[in-house]
Amino acid sequence: MKQLFIICLLLSGISQAYSQKNFIDMPYVETFGKADSMVVPDRIYISILLDEADSKNKKSVEELEKLLESTLKKININTEKELRLNDVSSNFKTYFLKGQNVLKSKSYSLLVHDAVTAGRVLGELELVGISNVNIEKTEYSGAEMLMTKLKMEATKKSKNTATTMLSAINQKAGKAIFISDLSNAGTALFGQSSGIVLRGTNRLSETVTVNPINIEFKKLKFEVTVFAKYLVE
Repeated sequence: MKQLFIICLLLSGISQAYSQKNFIDMPYVETFGKADSMVVPDRIYISILLDEADSKNKKSVEELEKLLESTLKKININTEKELRLNDVSSNFKTYFLKGQNVLKSKSYSLLVHDAVTAGRVLGELELVGISNVNIEKTEYSGAEMLMTKLKMEATKKSKNTATTMLSAINQKAGKAIFISDLSNAGTALFGQSSGIVLRGTNRLSETVTVNPINIEFKKLKFEVTVFAKYLVE
């Protein structure tokens, strides 16, 4: 039985070596294909922290929540759909050790879909005294579909490159015998949130209504690289 197992391993190794030799002996051309696109993010995540300490104990978290909800609804944001509670915290440890009042806080994440709305959120919340607001990240909702399209474009470019190279020596690019996607899907699909530029804010203390704060979001770049091998005909 042991001898039979060894023979099978030897035969398998010979078969693999033969296949590899046949592949190496085939005339082929190696090429790269690249495709990229810049898109405006349509998912903008805003973090909002409601902290009783920020209001100098004048408003409870519950009061701040009602204020937050009414302010967002004022600018036509569907809070039930777009506003999500992250966590709730309070300093019970400090309370039990020092006998002080418990100061609570709640963290929310708000989803908006354009820079104008994001600007209005920042402005309106600052106007009512909720200033612990930050933009977390930006995303593009059609990322997966876009990546698929770019992979097709990159593959076509690799074939076109192979055809161009071989045409110089009166040969043609045949079937693809190897194609590899070299893209980093993790960063390409979801991008980064660093490209946020504030162009200026209104003087909120002197106004009753808020014009959108002028925010520009850096376009997200999606890039695909394909490595391919084509038979030479």
